[in-house]
Amino acid sequence: MNKFLGFQCSLCGREYSPQEITYTCPKDGGNLDVILDFATIRKNFRPEDILTSAEPSLWRYLPLLPVFDPGGIGTPLRAAGWTPIYSPEALAKTLGLEYLWVKDESRNPTASFKDRASAVVVGRAREIGAEIVVTASTGNAGAALAGMSAAVGQKAIIFAPKTAPPAKVAQLLVYGAQVLLVDGTYDEAFDLTIQAAEVRLLTKSLRPLPEKFHGLTDTEQKYAFGPVHHVKRA
Repeated sequence: MNKFLGFQCSLCGREYSPQEITYTCPKDGGNLDVILDFATIRKNFRPEDILTSAEPSLWRYLPLLPVFDPGGIGTPLRAAGWTPIYSPEALAKTLGLEYLWVKDESRNPTASFKDRASAVVVGRAREIGAEIVVTASTGNAGAALAGMSAAVGQKAIIFAPKTAPPAKVAQLLVYGAQVLLVDGTYDEAFDLTIQAAEVRLLTKSLRPLPEKFHGLTDTEQKYAFGPVHHVKRA
């Protein structure tokens, strides 16, 4: 059962079938919105299927996600989302608020809410047989993708400006991602992910994830964590 009909460009509105395209609109480069098959979802699922689910993660909403079950039971891939919400009365009173809720996203596997999207991206990559996922990042987005990928053995490549925080680069390397430090801005790093995916410089099945690294010392790069490659813009 396919739960979505295809994609729609957020700029021009053109629609594509699920097999026709993977990332951005080839006409104008616009991001693609998923078109859910609500008729099929209504036919096969009920609200109770979600409300009574014992799944303590975002995967409790699998009937509404444009991916099939990604597997990875018992790994951090199945631990993203469904983080606790608190209602601190004292803080609400101090701020003069009648109601206040605080959601603790630090409970996610890499301590970032971006684990949610990255978990779905990795799930989709496994579904379509993508060998590599790639993103540009200066921090949490790259760490989230690297962490979710590491959980299930998915290869990840992260492009990052060389001004990125060393601690974030270290986190990427600890998760086993290949890090490409770009001699340029985040926007230039992002452009490189698109170019690499489009011309398949890295692999036949490179898949990018849009989102937003000063490198470690040579000794740390080589011995403490792993290799960091530097890319210079022409």
